[in-house]
Amino acid sequence: MTPGTPYGCAVRIDLHTHSRASDGTDTPAGLVRAAARAGLDVVAITDHDTADGWAEAAAAAEEVGITLVPGMEISTIHHGRSVHLLAYLPDPTSPALAAELTQVLAGRESRVPEMLDRLRRLGIDISADDVRAASHGAAATGRPHVADALVTLGVVGDRTEAFDRYLGAGRSAYVNRYAAPLEGTIRAVTEAGGVSVIAHPWGRGGLGRPDEATLTHLHAVGLAGIEVDHQDHDAAARSRLRALARDIGLVATGSSDYHGDGKVDHDLGCNTTDPGEYERLMALAADAGVRSDRVPPVVTYGPATGSA
Repeated sequence: MTPGTPYGCAVRIDLHTHSRASDGTDTPAGLVRAAARAGLDVVAITDHDTADGWAEAAAAAEEVGITLVPGMEISTIHHGRSVHLLAYLPDPTSPALAAELTQVLAGRESRVPEMLDRLRRLGIDISADDVRAASHGAAATGRPHVADALVTLGVVGDRTEAFDRYLGAGRSAYVNRYAAPLEGTIRAVTEAGGVSVIAHPWGRGGLGRPDEATLTHLHAVGLAGIEVDHQDHDAAARSRLRALARDIGLVATGSSDYHGDGKVDHDLGCNTTDPGEYERLMALAADAGVRSDRVPPVVTYGPATGSA
């Protein structure tokens, strides 16, 4: 579909999901098929810091007839706070972006041995092989895979318990890691022909309830939008964030943050993006692609949303 072409009101759009390429439990193809079964018309694959699942997901999208938006969720930091930045349609080989992704993935991988050492000092018999088995070939192993290994070993009941007891910030097995500077990453995404949206800004891993001045500044840097409708945001937070997005000119998105069996209460389509806001986001991405010297990835279009 050409940016600017209106969608019908029944179109359902989920712009934040994860597969086994990072810390989800579905394969990229399985994720896309699950999205189609859930009645979605558009789904974005946004694995942490990697584009590894894009090709497999695109092939499945063509097979089942759903529109797929390639994206990723990048681990960044701003004024000492962790910020998750959703990047849609960037060229992952763009030098500045690729360099940051390499460092972030290396940081994920390098802290696992120390986490395992800390867990073993707590009397938990866990090995690197246990974590590798839980990662299912992800681009990099990390805390969610350590959590899954603890579940498999019977130490905890689920990921949430693993983070609450051992792996969350301030817990006994937590180890810090590298995160990319937020403003520089926003610029790198734009240079790569993509657009960026802050994920769950008033939820976990957020900016500490950013005010209008902070978001206005980031918008000037190149931020395209904020994720408003998310399970981490209650009704009051959603209302305020939507108003901020409107006043500043940011796109307001909504999504599930689906991880398969890795996260409860985040079913595909539990939150969705308004079709008009999606069109705005795709128009901004098209503009960024034209301005960059990169070749951005293509959207795979399903029959419900037309063709390019």
